[in-house]
Formats: sequence, structure tokens, C-alpha cells
Amino acid sequence: MPTKITFGPRPFQPVKFLSWSSLVLILVVNLLFSVFIANYARQTMLEKNQEFALLLAENLNHQIFQRFTLPTVIGFGRIELKNPAQYERLDQIVLSTIHSFHVLEVSIYDFDHEIAYSTTPEIVGLSDVAGKAVRQALDSGIHSFELLSRIPAWWAMFKLDLPAESFVLRTSYPLRAERGFDPVTGPGPIMGALEFTQDITDDYEAVLYFQILILTASFASSLILFSVLYLIIRRAANTIAKRADEKERLERELHQNEKLASMGRTVASIAHEIRNPLGIIRSTAELLMKRSQTRGGQADKAEQQQTRLLKAIYDESKRLSQTVNDFLDYARPKAPNKEKVDMSLILDQVLAFWDNEMAEKNVFIQRDTSSQVIMGDKDLLYRAVYNVLANALQAMDGPGTISIALRREPKAVVLIIRDTGPGISLQAREKLLDPFFTTKEKGTGLGLSIVNSILLSHNARLEIANHPQGGAEVRMIFPDPVH
Repeated sequence: MPTKITFGPRPFQPVKFLSWSSLVLILVVNLLFSVFIANYARQTMLEKNQEFALLLAENLNHQIFQRFTLPTVIGFGRIELKNPAQYERLDQIVLSTIHSFHVLEVSIYDFDHEIAYSTTPEIVGLSDVAGKAVRQALDSGIHSFELLSRIPAWWAMFKLDLPAESFVLRTSYPLRAERGFDPVTGPGPIMGALEFTQDITDDYEAVLYFQILILTASFASSLILFSVLYLIIRRAANTIAKRADEKERLERELHQNEKLASMGRTVASIAHEIRNPLGIIRSTAELLMKRSQTRGGQADKAEQQQTRLLKAIYDESKRLSQTVNDFLDYARPKAPNKEKVDMSLILDQVLAFWDNEMAEKNVFIQRDTSSQVIMGDKDLLYRAVYNVLANALQAMDGPGTISIALRREPKAVVLIIRDTGPGISLQAREKLLDPFFTTKEKGTGLGLSIVNSILLSHNARLEIANHPQGGAEVRMIFPDPVH
């Protein structure tokens, strides 16, 4: 006998595995992502400091050449930093240039790799302290950067307050004579090597705080995600049975909808086949009726009877043709070909079509419209307005007034059509847009469904309600093309 699977209060078996494995996965992913962001932030900070150091080096090079090298050569004939006046002049220029830039030390090396100048006088004259970067600047004219740290980077994360000069950026730069850059001759000749250090501990400390913030946020978000996921998995056991029932119900509905869709395609195919011969019947009946009517008083009783029959055939074929068109419009909706359309002109065309019938029924039009342009398909919009006016005329079924307003509202163009009919009953209000729902003896019940389908294809919406002063009010709200 097969085992029966039941869903009850007992815990869902995979909960523990899924919960802890998801926690590990979330923690690992968040940790890797946090490390990536933190390293990227640190690299960006270093690049920004290197860019600033390069600008400072170029400025020092410029200031030394313009304010010291040129005047010294002109005044003394040669540069000799052992001369106290020259050394003091250079020292003033360097100190004024690096003022407030967190520069710890500036040194200038000559071609013998000896320190010819330094803001630390004790090291002037030393020749065994020039590193590879200084030699590279003197020999190849290439600048370089080096990050010096007193403590390991990983240990710095656990120190909330870093001492000054914990992280120092050392820059080596070729000191050149300025003559402008020429593609042929290149930059000026190298006069020496410039080396200076900057304390970037504050910037590095800010990055470390950012790293700690990211790691803390990642850990907290991991716990939150784990908690939410755990609750979801726990509740899954109680919802599986409901989902199974719902799936079965949806499958039944889907099967029913497929049957209805198949019937709709069949009806649409039949309607399409009927439309052509129906048009021939309609046009033939109309032609014969007009011929019979031209005889006027000369027609005998049999011919008058024939005219009445022809008129009945014409009227019924016209009504049936409208019904067929409604079925086709609903079953095979046309994709809108959007262009700029003036809704005021659409109203003119529709009102011109209904002009004779409105005159016969003593229906008056109160119109408050102005030119309002939207993006839409003029044929589909004509059909939508036509259907709404047709409903209004049928609802009044006699003398009355149809008020039409077309105006621009914030981010929308609104067309309002109101009649003086009996309004919409409470029972019919919720079913107005349902296909094939109608309160009239004649009609397919597709008119407003087609209107709603057309408006949805234009990203517009349809609102139908009773007006406080009586009658029904239809609002067609279109998006403003300006927005």
C-alpha cells in the first residue's frame, strides 16, 4: 500500500540543512563582496593621494625652477647649495610651497646620489640613502610612489586610533628644467631627483572605518536575510498543501480558459467568414431599397411591401454586421499605430456621424473642448469614442443632453462624456467591463470591453460612474505626451 504524504504541524525536514547552508552561503558571498568593496575603496584612496602627490611634485618642480633655479643662475652664475644664501632661498621656496599639505620631509638628490637639500638638515650630504626609486628618477626620468607602513594593514583594522605617520606615501620625481613639452625635443633636462613623504594616516584611517562599516553592515544584513529565509522555509511546510490545491484549481481554470480561447478563435473565424457575404447582402438590400423608393407614389401595394421587406433586411444586416465587427474587434484586437492625434478632431468626426440620429431624437450636445494632442491610433480612438457615444444615446433612448469636456490636467489629457440617462445600477456597475455583459435587449455586450481594451493599449484608463446630478459619466484619461 503506498505511503500517504501528509502536511501538518510537524517540521519540514530540509529546514535545518537549507537554513544553515543558506547562512553560510550568504556570509561567504557578503564577505567576498565586502572585501572587494573595501579593497576597491583603499585602492581608490591611494590613487587619489598619488594623483595629489604628482600635482604637488609638479608644482614643486615649477616653483623651484622659476623662483630659485633661474634667478640663482642669473645672479650667481651657477647653483651651489653649499652657499648659505642659495640654500636658505631654496628652503624658503620649498617650505612655502608645501605649507599645509601634510608633507613630512622633502629632499633633493644630485647625480652623485647625494642629498643636496632636505627639510631635515641633519641628512644633507648623505649619499647612501638613495633608493631604487631615486636612481630610477635620475637615470630614466620616471616618477614612482611607495606606501610605507609602520603596522601591518590587517592589524590596523583592529586599532581604533592610529598614531600619526602610521601610513606614509613616498614620492620620487625627476627634477627638470622647464622649457615646455615639445614632441621632438621632449621635456627639459633632469637637474636632480625630488623625494618627499606625506602622512596619509587620516585618509587610510577613514578607509579602515569604511571597511569596518561594510563588514558590520554585511554581517547584520546576513543575519537579517538568514532570519527572513529561515521563517520563509519554516512556513513553506504549512503552505505546500495550500499551493497544491491552488495549483489544481489554476489548472482547471487554465483548461477552461483554453477552451474559451479556442471557442473565441472559432467564433472569430466564423465571424470573419460571415462578414463578406453579409456585406454583399447589406449593400444589395440597400441598392434595391433605394431603387424601390425612387418610384414613390407609382409603386403598387406589392412593391411597397417589398420595400418594407428590403428595409428590414437592410436594418438587420446592418445590425448583424455591427455584431460581427464587435466580435472581431474583441477577439483580434489591433495593435495601435501611434502618432500625434488631436482628440478634438476625433470628436468632430464622431459627432458628425451621429448628427442625424441625435437630431431625430432631440439630443443636444454641450461641448467644452479645445485642441488636445495625444499619442495614439486615430482609428482605434475613433472607435472608442464612437462606442461611448453610442452607449449614451442608447441609455437616454430619447430627448436629452450629452455633455462633452476635453481638458488637460496635471500629466494627463481627460475626455469626459456625460449623459442625462437613468445612470448605472448598482448591480451592473461591477460588470460593465465584462465581455458580453449587457443590460439592453439588443447588443453584444462588447462595446465597453472594446473601449477598455483600446485605452489599455494606449496606456490610458477608463473610469465610469454616476454623476451626482444624474446620468452616467465616462472619463477617458490619457497620458500627457509632454511628460
